Amino acid sequence: MCLDGRKEERKVKLSVGKHLKLCVLIIRITSTGNPALHRMRQSQSQRLIGAFRLARPGVAQQPRHFSTRTHNSSKIAAHLREPLTKGCRPNLCYQPFSSTARMSTLSLKLPNGQQYEQPLGLFINNEFVEGRGEKFDVLDPALDKKILTLAGASPDDVDNAVKAAREAFETGPWADFTGKDRSNILWKLARILKREEKLLAAIDAYDLGKPFEATLAGDLDETVNVFEYYAGWADKIDGKTIDTSPDKLAYTVQEPLGVCAQIIPWNFPIMMLAWKVAPALACGNVVVLKPAEQTPLSAMYFCTLIKEAGFPPGVVNIIPGLGNITGKALAEHMDVDKIAFTGSTATGKSIMRSAAANLKNITLECGGKSPLIVFEDAELKNAVQWAHGGIMDNSGQVCTSTSRIYVHEKVYDDFLKTFVEFTEKNSTVGAPFDEGATHGPQVSKAQYDKVLQYLEKGKSEGAKVLTGGAKVDRDGYFVQPTVFVDAKEGSQIIKEEIFGPVVTISKFSSDAEAIAMANDTEYGLAAALFTEKISRAHKVARKLKAGMVWINSSGDSHYGIPFGGAKSSGIGRELGSYALDAYTQTKAIHVNLAV
Repeated sequence: MCLDGRKEERKVKLSVGKHLKLCVLIIRITSTGNPALHRMRQSQSQRLIGAFRLARPGVAQQPRHFSTRTHNSSKIAAHLREPLTKGCRPNLCYQPFSSTARMSTLSLKLPNGQQYEQPLGLFINNEFVEGRGEKFDVLDPALDKKILTLAGASPDDVDNAVKAAREAFETGPWADFTGKDRSNILWKLARILKREEKLLAAIDAYDLGKPFEATLAGDLDETVNVFEYYAGWADKIDGKTIDTSPDKLAYTVQEPLGVCAQIIPWNFPIMMLAWKVAPALACGNVVVLKPAEQTPLSAMYFCTLIKEAGFPPGVVNIIPGLGNITGKALAEHMDVDKIAFTGSTATGKSIMRSAAANLKNITLECGGKSPLIVFEDAELKNAVQWAHGGIMDNSGQVCTSTSRIYVHEKVYDDFLKTFVEFTEKNSTVGAPFDEGATHGPQVSKAQYDKVLQYLEKGKSEGAKVLTGGAKVDRDGYFVQPTVFVDAKEGSQIIKEEIFGPVVTISKFSSDAEAIAMANDTEYGLAAALFTEKISRAHKVARKLKAGMVWINSSGDSHYGIPFGGAKSSGIGRELGSYALDAYTQTKAIHVNLAV
């Protein structure tokens, strides 16, 4: 990097598909005596680590310092406006670490020929570095093939990330950011995410196996909305005054907690990142986040967007790694002020024990085995459609999946027939870019094997399969959408979280029986009920032991509404204004006016 006013040349390779094989762009910048160009150079330096990001329709297609050039720009923009072509698999080229680089690079060609590159590794203090921990493979679940091998964060790497975050919180520029400053930078990040939404959707679709269109319309839309929502909150986090006597002024302030360790799951990679990161930053905290080892790619691409948005070093640190190494080190670190975790109940309990060492603030969103109740007066077509989405969305890999359906005996047969027909008609299993695919694979071989084992357990316990009940005969980790009936209430497929496209349907004869069956679980994340009687709806909702209850819908969450569970499903709430409480602490200040 030339910093003394001399001319600077930089070559950037851009692959844009079949029409243009390669462009070599040469930028010469002379900054002597020109503050505007000097600022431009600084901006370029900040964005260099991202190389050249894939352009998307509807936005400025090139990085800002390329925008005034005329080298075939109209042709490039026209080509990059081509939609993602379904029925194709992305092509990956992985370049491992070399002796001349401290980071690895992933080059991904998308189905329309577009290609992007992203750095890989640990993102600490706004720089990518090589992990020193155990290596792990990232797999393509639709083909059962390795995408790449990553070196995860070791305990020493975790310590470095926490130190960087602590320094940023205590003495870095972030410490002087006002609420308005935080709002502005979060808004900027939200706009960048909107620009990048198709690429991020493609990355998550590829890494997770979820259909691309569903990922774009659901996960990425939610991601952008969440950052916008908390950008709006950042300058509205206020305390209050408390009147006690004429001689005293008492007031409260809401302060950030400090260093927040965040551990997210694999089922909604970029969306879960948004749920954790956005409220933490809005409140003025700093973050050390561990993405799931199964789906780390979008989180690492997100790091380049953090730099582009202008976040100071150390504010956001992202460290991929294995749960029993990286996650454990984060949970046990004595300079972490808060842990926010989404994952299994067993892991949540382990994290809670680790957090007790220094009484870390903690938020846990754990497992679920959510019930869905269909009363005799329910509108059956509506109930069937919501019940289908409630279990089959994301191939059943949703913590709030309504995997236990209870139907009143008067409408049981009609519901059963309609639900099975609807499932068979509207469940198209396929790879993420296959045309018409509605259901992708399970995320990993371990998850795939687990679901298949539960299918066999259900059969051995006497339950009857009405549709599905086996793996799909193709490469990848695909499982048929499965409906069980006649399962015993104490059986494993009713009691245990399967996390796959598997549902049990049982009958009940009274409201009291339905409530008792719904509550007969260690979990309490969510529940759904369908009835036309508004008084019954409210009464039953109050009696269901769950953190969230949907009436005449299922899984219908919103970023402005608190999300969280009861019993073994977790502690605390995410989303809405309630998440602000999870990332701030109240300080009471007493002023003696009598002196």
